[in-house]
Amino acid sequence: MGTSGNMNTNAEKTGLHPRNPHRTRYDFPQLVASCPELSPYVNLNKFNDESIDFADPNAVKALNKAILIHFYKIKYWDIPANYLCPPIPGRADYIHYIADLLASSNGGVIPQGKSIKGLDVGLGANCVYPIIGTKEYGWSFIGSDIDSFALKSAQNIVTSNLSLKGNVDCRQQTSSKRFFQGILSPKEYIDFTICNPPFHASAQEASAGSVRKLKNLNGQRVKNVVLNFGGQANELWCEGGEAQFIRLMALESAQIAMNCFWFTTLVSKKENLAGVYRILAQVKALEIKRVEMKQGQKTSRFVAWTFLDPEQQQEWRRRRWS
Repeated sequence: MGTSGNMNTNAEKTGLHPRNPHRTRYDFPQLVASCPELSPYVNLNKFNDESIDFADPNAVKALNKAILIHFYKIKYWDIPANYLCPPIPGRADYIHYIADLLASSNGGVIPQGKSIKGLDVGLGANCVYPIIGTKEYGWSFIGSDIDSFALKSAQNIVTSNLSLKGNVDCRQQTSSKRFFQGILSPKEYIDFTICNPPFHASAQEASAGSVRKLKNLNGQRVKNVVLNFGGQANELWCEGGEAQFIRLMALESAQIAMNCFWFTTLVSKKENLAGVYRILAQVKALEIKRVEMKQGQKTSRFVAWTFLDPEQQQEWRRRRWS
């Protein structure tokens, strides 16, 4: 969603993926028609455009709900107070670039349908990645999380929407240091993983980051922190921050090297890339790719790696994608 209050411009957001449906300005009358509860939050901004106050978490939540209903045909969506309410355009970009990643290993053809399965490491209460992936490509998902309350919320979204029921399997992770163990059975195969790691190393760091974000949104000093996108502790920070989180994930990925075609994770901080490449070399990943994504003024990226050699990739395609 970017960091500017002027979200509703006429210019196409050319930085977003070509298949991303959020490249043009938000059509607020259309979104309000799909989700009337957005209406009270829509006002004219200083540019005389219809917009919302992006520093207001309730407004952001209402906008996200409207987007999910309008673009992804969701009948029901809600998240508990203070849980992460992610910007949908950026999440959609990740999914579309994952589709391109799979296509790059499949002769340029995107594998589609529910036999293509992704694992969302850290599903959260919002279930956004599976919502987008099932609607755009018909994929199925496993969603894991250590937070049982978040998982209950995600499960409620799944069971309340026919498009998700039977296509999204919510699973509890009992260890904050594990990513795949306890979630996947030894003979279970997934085509890709996605992950949005907690990128702060402490609660203090997360709070300081939120102050900076809110100051950017409204241009004023911020005393009391209100997270406009919400977020619980495990969503925002972990011991060692993003770098340690990804390091542990890469180490564990080597233990299930033959169970997944492409492992991927967002890397929010560019300075962490060198460490990510080092650990992937250490675990002997055979192929590593970095995909840059641009949303407004913000550039993000994900790193993908596989342990499958060309012959094993061919066998995987024959067995699962043909």
